[in-house]
Amino acid sequence: MTRVAAIQMVTCADVARNLTAAERLLGEARELGAVVAALPENFAFMGHDEADKLAVAEDDAGGPIQSHVSSLARTLGLWIVAGTIPLRVADEPRVAAACLVYDAAGRRVARYDKIHLFDVAIPGRDERYQESASVRPGRDAVCVPTPAGALGLAVCYDLRFPEHFRRLLDLGAEWFCLPSAFTAPTGRAHWETLLRARAIENLCHVVAPAQSGFHDNGRETHGDSMIVDCWGRVLARLPRGSGVVVADIDLVRQRELRQNFPTLDHRRRPT
Repeated sequence: MTRVAAIQMVTCADVARNLTAAERLLGEARELGAVVAALPENFAFMGHDEADKLAVAEDDAGGPIQSHVSSLARTLGLWIVAGTIPLRVADEPRVAAACLVYDAAGRRVARYDKIHLFDVAIPGRDERYQESASVRPGRDAVCVPTPAGALGLAVCYDLRFPEHFRRLLDLGAEWFCLPSAFTAPTGRAHWETLLRARAIENLCHVVAPAQSGFHDNGRETHGDSMIVDCWGRVLARLPRGSGVVVADIDLVRQRELRQNFPTLDHRRRPT
């Protein structure tokens, strides 16, 4: 078994303040025995406007946010799934919402660019989002070996697209990590149901670190960071505010379950 942590934050428009909060929470995760810790989407910055992220975007080769997370991973001896960081894209005014993974030596071992972008109007609310105006969608599914098993990466709105997780499963994923900043209305309606569904249908653990509370732009995020096992049971959760939850990923039990309840082997692809 390997202990993992989901970190919940209330990110603001001050990068330095957010990185200080992330450092404290990552340290707490390490003290709780976590080997891998995951930060939420937009952990380093949530501006007053969606386009504000362009001002703090970094090159893929590195920058202050990436350097800080790399240093923390190395200092703490902790694998870190670094939520999302805005990375510049060549010949493109928009940025990539990049989820980066660092090993315990501080080396970047994976990058996943968020594929599904949140261009929606919230039903019953005067609340609209056009993420694609400032973010370029990614194209490739990413699965990376970690001490907790093969990790399939997804971000927030990806949760609503089960085919994304099937692709990760085909790449060998044994657990999913889903850094998020779900809106309060959609979170109340669907967050837990969708997380548990992705775990159940793929017989796969899900670790979902989230943003929670009111942010500088007036937006309210749902929170309820969660770790769900491969049978859909919620092992740990934090309903509101900033903090850390931990749980153990038990791949031995997961493999036994997949063998005894072989729904994944029964998959048929309709023509």
